[in-house]
Amino acid sequence: MQIAMIGTGYVGLVSGACFSEFGVNVTCVDNDESKIQRLLRGEMPIYEPGLDGLVASNVKAERLRFTTDLKSAVREANAVFIAVGTPSRRGDGHADLTYVYAAAREIAEALNGYTVVVTKSTVPVGTGDEIEKIIREVRPDADFDVVSNPEFLREGSAINDFMRPDRVVIGTESERAQEIMRQLYRVLYLIETPILFTSRTTSELTKYAANAFLAVKITFINEVADLCDRIGADVHDVARGIGLDGRIGRKFLHAGPGYGGSCFPKDTLAMVRTAQTAGSPMRIVETVIDINNRRKADMAERIIAACGGSVEGKTIAVLGLTFKPNTDDMRDSPSLDIVPALQKAGAVVKAFDPEGMNEAKQMLTGVSWCDTAYETMDGADAVAILTEWNEFRALNLNRVKELLKRPVMIDLRNIYKPQEMAAAGFHYTSIGRPSYEPKLEEAMV
Repeated sequence: MQIAMIGTGYVGLVSGACFSEFGVNVTCVDNDESKIQRLLRGEMPIYEPGLDGLVASNVKAERLRFTTDLKSAVREANAVFIAVGTPSRRGDGHADLTYVYAAAREIAEALNGYTVVVTKSTVPVGTGDEIEKIIREVRPDADFDVVSNPEFLREGSAINDFMRPDRVVIGTESERAQEIMRQLYRVLYLIETPILFTSRTTSELTKYAANAFLAVKITFINEVADLCDRIGADVHDVARGIGLDGRIGRKFLHAGPGYGGSCFPKDTLAMVRTAQTAGSPMRIVETVIDINNRRKADMAERIIAACGGSVEGKTIAVLGLTFKPNTDDMRDSPSLDIVPALQKAGAVVKAFDPEGMNEAKQMLTGVSWCDTAYETMDGADAVAILTEWNEFRALNLNRVKELLKRPVMIDLRNIYKPQEMAAAGFHYTSIGRPSYEPKLEEAMV
């Protein structure tokens, strides 16, 4: 089996590497010559745990190749996956399908014999129909089927998500296409992974519905956390209490500064626009988007409040900039709202992130960049944890107190326990949990 993966971004590169690990011959295509040259040298354009080793082993086994020559890759392929970006379109929030449709036209020109054209990119309902129309216009003689096969990869655990997924969704009513897709996912059949064959439209909607539901769940627990702050309840216990209900489940019930990343912000917005166009507005999702946008600004206010109501002339140490740990992805990260808000309020911001510094430097200005967490805290008036990287979970608290001017910590990811932090002498602020007064002799310096 031979496939071509069009696009070597997050989805394309991970999917291509994982398919090659399944024994499929994969050619990854990108029109960015510099990116292809980096990949040929074994340099990863993204950070994903384990990806470099997976790519290297399959390149060595000659199952994984990289090229800018789309035509040759498509001519030899049984299936061609479109895995290009679908960012939010400026002005209206609809998914920008420019790259998808451009890929479809190039693929059409290169088709050779029966080929399955698969949309791996996250696309709105009806995109598969438009891709089919484009290919038929360019190549009326082509023998092909268009299939929807959305990805469900979490950044930081994408390889495991591909190799051992909760489910695989495949949208096609063509028997020939179904057989090709069964062969590609044969390894997953053997471990009894649920594989859902459905219509193309249903498959496209399933991806958006999944991400929108998870965004709703995150936003719900964030609002519960705000209520906990007002009445003195503990959001961790509430989340556990409801998460043990099998109808609800434990995942995505972690209060924090709001969702970000490459998927939830753009996919919820695209789903809202799709629903509005169809005359069936999704008011819950519309509200979730609004709440999440406001929450990021509210987090800056929490930091300011923890610093006595003003950060004018104060130095704030920020630990973590990416939207989640184990990725270098800065897209729609809460830090992109929080850091500028602190700067606007007069704060000097020092920051450190284990993997996201290069990306962050392109998106944030006026920040003092540091090489370690402890360097960030040296001489700062307070420290704020924005991303729950493992190395921030076990900081030497005595050293932290020595470095800070005052022992003030704002933990927007709830990775420490309030009572323990109070006992250690910290003025500790978290999300949705009761606060405790620090020992005076420990807190004052």
